[in-house]
Amino acid sequence: MVRIKDTLKDISHMATVRLDQKKRALVRSIPLSFTRALAQYFGGGEKNVALAREQHSAYVQALKDAGIHIKVIDEDENHPDCVFVEDQAVVIDGHILLPVPGHPSRVREQPPISKYLREQLRKLKIRTCKMGGEGRMDGGDILRLGDLFFVGRSTRTNERGIFVLKELLDWLGYELRIINIPQNALHLTSISSTPTDSIILTAEGFLKPEDFGILPEGCRVVLMPEEEVYGCNTIGLPGNKVLIAKDYPTVAQFLRSEGLEVIELDFSEIRKADGSLTCCSIFY
Repeated sequence: MVRIKDTLKDISHMATVRLDQKKRALVRSIPLSFTRALAQYFGGGEKNVALAREQHSAYVQALKDAGIHIKVIDEDENHPDCVFVEDQAVVIDGHILLPVPGHPSRVREQPPISKYLREQLRKLKIRTCKMGGEGRMDGGDILRLGDLFFVGRSTRTNERGIFVLKELLDWLGYELRIINIPQNALHLTSISSTPTDSIILTAEGFLKPEDFGILPEGCRVVLMPEEEVYGCNTIGLPGNKVLIAKDYPTVAQFLRSEGLEVIELDFSEIRKADGSLTCCSIFY
């Protein structure tokens, strides 16, 4: 069996933090080249960069209002998708896994993200690991429910990438379960999220409760209508708050019924580039 030190060269982190760990987040500004960002799934249409920047600013402000300390990295015009930082680093209990992104055009977005996270976490004497070889993974394919992790086998995340992630999680003592992502979806977090540490939100027609297996006591999978799948991408925050995309009433109503304070954000322009709420931040 290949050990972590043989498959990982350094380590980073992504949408893999519990609610109580969400204190700081890294985001990145939107470049003018955003008009050329990838759009192969639910995205499409002409992108309005000015409006996308307004929506992103509102997103950043909502995180700040929730008490999250935000670091903003400058945009890179050479990388239209650079705002989607989640895919570039995976942070688990402070340890960092730097994956090789699944789309070739996005590989060189990582250096400034890696540099900043290493500088911050080096102060805490945290390990940093880097995926090598044929492994490919986007951070958007990882979901955490308490101490249980899920990874999507998708067009952006392959078997070798999953193996490297499992090596890290085995070392940390966590379980990893693999979910096959349907062909009409980009990432696991494109079609599901954990608004709390006990709820997995997903949509009919994409995933089924049994795809997640038997969950810990008190946890459950909640299905939303297929047409509200984009609304299933949420960000749970401390203080019983949750960020959701605007115009998904069933999602909003359910979350309010759970006693959560729902904060709705217009993400229509960012959606045109296959982007969702979780795509735009790395919590660490």
